[in-house]
Order: sequence, then structure tokens, then C-alpha cells
Amino acid sequence: MGKLELGKLGSGNLTDLVMPYHLKLAWLNLLRNGRRSLLSVMIIAIAIFALTSAGGFGLYTYESLEESTARETGHITLSQPGYFEKDEEMPLSNGLSHTRAMINVLMKNDDVRAVQPRVYFSGLISNGSKSTIFTGTGVNDREFDLKGPFLGMREGKTLSDITSSRYDPLEPEVMLGADLARNMDVEVGDWITLLVTTSDGALNAVDFKVHGTYSTGVPELDKRQLYIQIQSAQELLASDKVSTLSVFLYSTDQTEALLSVIDSQLMAMDSEQLIELTPWQDRAFFYTSVKSLYNRIFGIMGAVMGLVVFVSLFNTMTMSVTERTREIGTLSALGSYPREIVGGFMLESGLLAVIGSVIGGLMTLATTLLLMVVEINMPPPPGHAEGYPIHVYFSLPLVTYATGSVLIICLLAAYFSARKGTNRSITEALSYV
Repeated sequence: MGKLELGKLGSGNLTDLVMPYHLKLAWLNLLRNGRRSLLSVMIIAIAIFALTSAGGFGLYTYESLEESTARETGHITLSQPGYFEKDEEMPLSNGLSHTRAMINVLMKNDDVRAVQPRVYFSGLISNGSKSTIFTGTGVNDREFDLKGPFLGMREGKTLSDITSSRYDPLEPEVMLGADLARNMDVEVGDWITLLVTTSDGALNAVDFKVHGTYSTGVPELDKRQLYIQIQSAQELLASDKVSTLSVFLYSTDQTEALLSVIDSQLMAMDSEQLIELTPWQDRAFFYTSVKSLYNRIFGIMGAVMGLVVFVSLFNTMTMSVTERTREIGTLSALGSYPREIVGGFMLESGLLAVIGSVIGGLMTLATTLLLMVVEINMPPPPGHAEGYPIHVYFSLPLVTYATGSVLIICLLAAYFSARKGTNRSITEALSYV
């Protein structure tokens, strides 16, 4: 008999540790009206799912825009002061010279993946019978490895390495935007002529062979943009300068730390030319606008969801308090303090919030895993011609913040509804029908 009682005692203690008495009491009270409690849990779960899935999509969008901008401009851009604020009077008049020494110094940093010189220029492109304006960029062959999936090849190949035996200096290569190639009615293997103004103010024209066509996904760029080898661009413009040096890092998070390091290295070089460092954020106008818009949208949506949860839980707890008015009177008559009674209702509401948040978080996790297997494309955003696969990041901090916010809302709803019930006198509560 003693062993049996000892076993029961141990089992009861274990149960009390897993689910304390007050939590067990709150759970049993919720089961008294299971349908209403289930409805409240589902409302909270849907709210959490909506907030965390929308926030996860926002995180994916932010990261994608960060990566695309950084791969397009470089994480840090070296240029002459004010290069991006005003146009050059002549091509490369505000360019950088003697860049080889700077590249060697910058590449000594372990966090630097590559340093890419670029030459920006513009002029006229002609197929012999038709001409139009273009904006060109002189790059080396590694540029396209750094761009990765953010530059889609349509036909042909990217620019060749000029040191390769397969490169023919008598056939300088050019890559055209897909829409530009279509408008000029040229294909891979055809020849076009580029006419530009040199750095001395003279006119220069050179024939190039179309090596490939590509798409950036932005129609306005695809109608005007082209790439040539940086050596060809310098020969075309009759200058050995470059417009900018783009520093690519292994991680976008290292940008701020490397700014001061690179600035110190350039100061130690004691160069006569002034250098300005521009982080990718200062050139990410589209990223800044989209992030600002999304933050407002998610903020409004979060406020609406919070209001829905508050009204729902306030209604649920008010009905529960009304139905249990005589119970509240009995507890008060037995000596329970109003704060203890209100605390019991808040515990029930908090339990609903936690259960609903867990279900909502699991729904978001399931959605994240599903979108990894099933590809669902978003429509093209404004100014773009191509859609992109939708992904939702599962962020544990985001789920935690959403759960905390909903928990506070539920506790407030329970407090205001329960306080009204405890304000009745004991005789009024006991005689309530």
C-alpha cells in the first residue's frame, strides 16, 4: 500500500511539474467551451501565419534586392568625389588612373572577393542601316561570374577572356541587351558599329562582333545596354582610365566594416587623386523604395491583424466572464482576490495565444518547405518584364516577435473583459442569471 501511494505521489508531482495547477485549471476552463476556444485559437493562428509569412516574404525580397544591387554595383564603389552627382564633360574626365596599384592593395583583404574596374560610356550603335542610342559598360570576363543569376543569357556566350587563346583581337566582342539586339535586327555572329566621343572630344567608331545577348529583366535597360571588354572600351575612348572600381565582398554584412579598412589603406597609399567610397546602399534606390513601401504595408497589416485578434479575444473572454459570473461571485465569497480571478482569465487568454502562435508558426514553416519543392512564380514587378519564384523565409525571431505581440494583445483583452466581471458585488454576482 505504501508503494502504491508513493507511486501515485510521484506521478502527481511529475504532472504538476509538467503542467502546474493554475495552468491545468486554465486548460480545463478552456475545454468547458471547446468550440469557442478552438475558434479563438484558429483566429490567432491565422493572424500569426499571415504576419510571419508576409514578413518572411519581405525578408526574402529584401535579401534578394540587396544581393542583386550588390552584384550589380559592387558592395563598395571607388570613384572620384562627386562622380555620381554630376555628368562628365568628356568621357573618363572624372575617371581613375593608376588603378592596378589600388587593386593589388584591396585584394590583400581576406573579405574581398574581387575588385572589378569598369568604364561607363554612351554613344550610337548602328547595324549599317539603322542607328540608336546605347549605354555601354566596359568590363572584364569575370564580371559575369559575379553577377550570377541576376543576368540571364538569351543567346550566345558572355565576353571571352582576352588572354585566352580562343580570343581573336581582330574580332572584338560585344554583348547586347535582348531588346536592343531585337530592335537592331542583329543576332549572334553579326557585326555592329559603335560610335562614341573620345576623352579628347574626337569621334571614334569601331566594329564589334555580337558574342551574346542577355536580359536584366528591366525592359528599359535591355533596350539600351551593352557590354564590351574593358580594354576595348579604353581603346574606343582613347584613354587608359577607368570610371570606377567595384569592390565585391564575400558577404554583404561586411560592407560597413570594410569601408573604414579600405579608407585607411587608400590613405596609406599617399595617392595624389582623391577617392570617394560609396557603399551599395547609397546606390540602391529601388531597394530603398521597395523596403520603405513593404515596411508600411506590413505595419498596416500587422495593426489590422492585432485589432482583429483583440476584438476576437475580447469578445470571447467577455462571453466567458458573463457565463461564469456566479463562479466569480463564489470565488470572491471564498476569499479570492479580484487580481487572482483576473489573473486566471489572463492565463486562459495567454494559453490561447501560445497555442495559436505555435500552430501559426508551424503553418508558416510548412509553407516555407512547400515553396522549396513547388515553384510558384510572382507576376513581374513594375518596371520589369519577368516574374520570379516566390519564397518565404522562416524566421524564428520574427515568429517570436509576432507571438509576443499577440500575447500582449490577448492579455490586454482578457484584463479589460475580466476586470468588468470582478467589479460586481458578491451578492450581485451570486444572484446573476
